[in-house]
Amino acid sequence: MHGIRTMRTNIVIDDQLMERALAASGYRTKREAVEEGLRLLVRLKEQERIRAARGKLPWDGDLEAMRRDDE
Repeated sequence: MHGIRTMRTNIVIDDQLMERALAASGYRTKREAVEEGLRLLVRLKEQERIRAARGKLPWDGDLEAMRRDDE
């Protein structure tokens, strides 16, 4: 793997859940399914963090001027 750090681990995973994940994803290996699941979890949690900031960040601008297409 080119520059990617890996961690060897042994985990117990529900067989039926893994079968469903492989079937739904089209991945061929358990590793591919687990890694994609981890990427999805990270992405969702990052999106939650961003959504939590909605309406809490200061903004100084003129929305009406931005909406005009004068230029």
